[in-house]
Amino acid sequence: MAALIPAHNEQDRIAAAIDGLWKQARRPDLIIVVADNCTDGTATIAAALGAQVFHTRGNTHKKAGALNQAIAWVLPHLDDRDLLLVQDADTVLNPWFTETAMATFNRKVGAVGGVFYGEDGGGFLGLLQRMEFHRYAWELDRTGGKAQVLTGTGTMFRARVLREVRTARRSGVLGGGNGYYSLASLTEDDEITKAVKTLGYRTMSPAGCAVTTEVMPNLAKLWHQRLRWQRGALENLRDYGWTRVTARYFLQQFLMGFGALSFLVYLTFVLTYTALYGWPGLSPFWTAIGLVFMVEKTVSVRRAGPLAVLVAVLMIPEMLYDLFQHAVYFASLWGLLRRSEQKWVAT
Repeated sequence: MAALIPAHNEQDRIAAAIDGLWKQARRPDLIIVVADNCTDGTATIAAALGAQVFHTRGNTHKKAGALNQAIAWVLPHLDDRDLLLVQDADTVLNPWFTETAMATFNRKVGAVGGVFYGEDGGGFLGLLQRMEFHRYAWELDRTGGKAQVLTGTGTMFRARVLREVRTARRSGVLGGGNGYYSLASLTEDDEITKAVKTLGYRTMSPAGCAVTTEVMPNLAKLWHQRLRWQRGALENLRDYGWTRVTARYFLQQFLMGFGALSFLVYLTFVLTYTALYGWPGLSPFWTAIGLVFMVEKTVSVRRAGPLAVLVAVLMIPEMLYDLFQHAVYFASLWGLLRRSEQKWVAT
């Protein structure tokens, strides 16, 4: 098992990421920090902690380009059944991640992704993000650990599967360049999930593969992060088109948009009616629906702690957070519609 940590000026976080790997119940045989155009002490710290440092050369494709260079360097030394773990430099894996991931593999599972939780801090905005991540983990558990996205925070691949992905790109079955990760995607982790599934493999995220990752400290950084995630997801669907793999993702995006639009219409109606005629009072039917919604919101974040449960019960803070997410969705959709250049289409 080899572990890759792509890093660009991560001297403040790289030590924790490496330490988390050395503390695994099944330690990697090799830890490689992919120093991508670093101008700080990332490489020096990594070497001092026992990691091998791989310096990218002439990379202009950010994380995906850095990973492609590093994987091309290490993969020839791995057998098809060997494992390659990719994790972000701002993430710490729980001690059972690698052991759980290895036990999850079989002939049908091509990759195992992490279940991410937010680190402490970030104030009230950090709490809302942690609640969101806990809710995502809860949904994953309800679906039996079927990964929707092979998160960049931590994903383990069979070497054979990565070779198949590259072959598929070079033969035109998949687009995005001729390497392992797509160079045409804003969200390389979302794209490679679809690539692995297109090749007929399952992707899993078992509960034991928990990771702790960074939360955004302010709205500006959160907006930038989520806009990239959402825009990348929409572009990946556009590029792949409608297939047996993407059909479910298309449906999810449609329901997301429909839900966001319905919420905005409902909120506008209530505010307008109240302004014109006063508070309409409580409807037994809609009150019951609201209570069911509140119970689900509360139950799904109970492991995030009592403060998270209290915020879920209040509902208003998360409604405002949802409005923020809706704004991200519509901004991403509008940006996609305005952009006319063509990208690759999978066949």
